[in-house]
Amino acid sequence: MTGTVVFDPLLPWIAVWALLAIGIGIVIFGAWRHLSGWWLRGLAVLALVGAIANPSLQQEDRDGLSDIVLAIVDETASQTLSDRSQQSASALSDLEAEVTALGAELRVTRLADGEGDTGTALSGAIQQALADAPIARVAGVFLITDGRAHDLGPELNVPAPLHVLLTGQPDDWDRRLSVRNAPAFAILDEEVTLTLRVDDIGAAPDGGLVPLDVSIDGGVPQTFQVRTGEDIEVPLVLPHGGMNVLQFSTPLAEGELTDRNNTAIVQINGVRDRLRVLLVSGEPHPGERTWRNLLKSDASVDLVHFTILRPPEKQDGVPVSELSLISFPTRELFLEKIEDFDLIIFDRYKRRGILPSIYLDNVRQYVEDGGAVLIAAGPDFATADSLARSPLGTIIPATPTARVIEEGFSPQITDVGARHPVTEGLERYAPAEGWGRWFRLIDLAPNGGDVVMSGIDDRPLLVLDRVGQGRLALMASDHAWLWDRGFEGGGPQLELLRRLAHWMMKEPELEEEALSATAEGQTMTIIRRTLGEEVGSVTVTNPDGTTQDVQMEQVSPGRWEAIVEGPEIGLYRLAQGDFDAVIALGPAAPREFVDTIADASALAPLVDARRGGVQPIAAGAPDIRTIREGRPAAGRGWLGITPRAAYVTTDVRINPLIPAWAFLLLASVLIVGAWVREGRR
Repeated sequence: MTGTVVFDPLLPWIAVWALLAIGIGIVIFGAWRHLSGWWLRGLAVLALVGAIANPSLQQEDRDGLSDIVLAIVDETASQTLSDRSQQSASALSDLEAEVTALGAELRVTRLADGEGDTGTALSGAIQQALADAPIARVAGVFLITDGRAHDLGPELNVPAPLHVLLTGQPDDWDRRLSVRNAPAFAILDEEVTLTLRVDDIGAAPDGGLVPLDVSIDGGVPQTFQVRTGEDIEVPLVLPHGGMNVLQFSTPLAEGELTDRNNTAIVQINGVRDRLRVLLVSGEPHPGERTWRNLLKSDASVDLVHFTILRPPEKQDGVPVSELSLISFPTRELFLEKIEDFDLIIFDRYKRRGILPSIYLDNVRQYVEDGGAVLIAAGPDFATADSLARSPLGTIIPATPTARVIEEGFSPQITDVGARHPVTEGLERYAPAEGWGRWFRLIDLAPNGGDVVMSGIDDRPLLVLDRVGQGRLALMASDHAWLWDRGFEGGGPQLELLRRLAHWMMKEPELEEEALSATAEGQTMTIIRRTLGEEVGSVTVTNPDGTTQDVQMEQVSPGRWEAIVEGPEIGLYRLAQGDFDAVIALGPAAPREFVDTIADASALAPLVDARRGGVQPIAAGAPDIRTIREGRPAAGRGWLGITPRAAYVTTDVRINPLIPAWAFLLLASVLIVGAWVREGRR
């Protein structure tokens, strides 16, 4: 129980002070006049002012409150390394026993991983713990952590000593692979250089050469020996256009904390500087100009047009010197420079002796080695001079029957074509009344490939085939130009040609058999393209090595998808049969695993500002002591908390200090005494 004098004046305080001033003035005047009772008058004034001030005695009954000690336990991903989880549990148990022995209350806040790659939000956890506790009762704050915090900003307002109980072992070490420089895109067939670095951090063994595996799109990796602690320049040439996923990794070394930061993923978009096309035209026809205009309209296309304007059988007596300025470099194009072209188009070409068989055989070899050929067949394709009866015939996926059908028809997409990415969804480009008609179809007997478009009576119109490492497309009509001219509404000739070119260039998004994935946050969409009717499940390997089988759902012909929520940030591997892919949700090495060695140096300013200390858990449990406010709160083997002596008031009683009548009686006696003393004088 405690007592305090309080005042509840009968008049406003300004009136009380005014009366006091008047009384003091009267006393001073009496002293100046040398009145013998001036001091009695002064006491009387004080008695009157005291009565007006109405002093009372306030008595409180108080119950003491225990001090509160806050413990923030870091349970983020980096705390799962080695034996840090066990260290944290042991330190928390010892702290609870020490705090309880001092009669204080321990409040525990557990800090888990935040959303995305935000890292350890230790400052936010401290602020939240302080907000949930009465500040007047907080006697100390303990952080059980590895010291890696990613949200440290301005100094926190901590009202008590702050200490760090540091997890980890003195001999911890780890190997880290990081990408120092990587472009977002690169030109195909041109060398691009990436800068990597392998660092050994912590109590690492002597450095030296370590293996570095490099793979593209989950393929067979190449292994190089690199030196740690130095920037490494890796020259690469992208194998295909579109997104290329490059994976760099070093194997797990004996004794290192984790291999989660031993892998780096770089995604580089491969773009073609220019598409080099060789257009070989036979007999002139209306579609020749259309082909040329379509190819020349794209600034990224380098076109070489080889056309036969004067066949050998044409004899009109015109001197050769007046026909052309220079002879066309057929040998250079078809023998020496053929590998420089990305696509060769034969438009209504037939054998006339201008291109020897050895040239056409070289074109066949060009396709088998990875090149691409598109044949737009005209009536000559059904004759004895057809390309099908040349060395190219061994790779053409259909044989002409020698029949040419001159009849109007509207091209149709076959069942296979509805699933093939070259023709899938082309109906969206049709006018309201449908595609315009064509009027010529070369009758073919397919012997391979995929028939993706058909004409009269479901006869093959467009046949696609893979030949060796290359691709070949056969269009069994020379009337595609009618679409470009808008006849009867026209059709998607430009879109069809664009898709054909991309498929022939092996762009990943146009592959008919492929496994890929896209990511948005922690959600990945797995995509399986196939010409088959069914697909099996996809095996997903998580960053921690666990696997799950994901069932695919058909969303459109030839396209199957599944949506998977990734449980953690990192690299995921997808596999189904002979197909595999990799995708990174967030960085391949999350922020929690960039710096894995326990270190409290980042927290030192915060600890020093509150006179706290850092105690490695591996050195043993510290002794918890009570200290006075403002004293150093850490020493060898001990950490301190500051008692707050907080309480709660249970009862309040207020009684007059002196009754009012006693003040009046005292004032009266003093006034009468002053008058009597002065009267006697």
